[in-house]
Parts: sequence; structure tokens; C-alpha cells
Amino acid sequence: MKNSSTKTRIRYSETDQMGVVYHGNYAQFFELGRTEWLRSLGVTYKDMEISGIMLPVISLNCNFIKSALYDDVLTIKTILKKKPMVKIEFDYEVVNQHNELICTGNTTLAFMNRKTMKPARCPDYLLRALGY
Repeated sequence: MKNSSTKTRIRYSETDQMGVVYHGNYAQFFELGRTEWLRSLGVTYKDMEISGIMLPVISLNCNFIKSALYDDVLTIKTILKKKPMVKIEFDYEVVNQHNELICTGNTTLAFMNRKTMKPARCPDYLLRALGY
């Protein structure tokens, strides 16, 4: 599975006084999408960290198209761009319950050895789960 979709309902605490989702929350929505994308493959961030691999975000881009509002149900589509090597890159599409595009985005993360804090290759177990 190279794509996944995750739903979340906007909570009051995620909005500003106008009831609009605060822009900084989109990074968390992307993280939610990535976390559930991994989980759908049978892998968790916790398992990766236990095995000695960390995945820091090294690049994040977000393009805002329409405001998301309090109590909206958003679907975060997480799309793997290409075979992961030392980096893994995702695109995102976020739509509301009316299937209106709210934003698009992109993140790049680097596989890092937890002990040495040096770049590492994508773990074999993740490549296998992806069918590579």
C-alpha cells in the first residue's frame, strides 16, 4: 500500500477565534497521516525507534486552498512519492466532508540511526511491506 486515508474531526482547540483551523495544525495532520500510513503497513514509529531508526522531518510544505472550520471532518490522503532510500517523501491532500480540497502538502523525512545520529538506509522490513 503506497497511499492511505485518515479521517479527523476538527476540535475547538485547533481553531482560532473565527472558528478557522490554525495553520500550524496542518503539520500535525500530516504527521497523523504518516503515522496511520505506516500503521496500515504493520509498522509503527515506536517499532522503528526500538529498532534504532528515527525519522525526523527535514522539509515541510503546505499550500492552503480553503479554510477548514470547527467540527469539519477532514480526510488526509497520504501518498508515498517514490521508493524510500535514505529519505522518504510524502504528498498530502486534505479534503473536508463535502470533498472540497482544503490544502495540499509535502514532507520529506530522513532515516537516521538512533545511536550515531547519522543518515541510514530505509529498513528492509519497510521495503518488504511496500513490496520492494
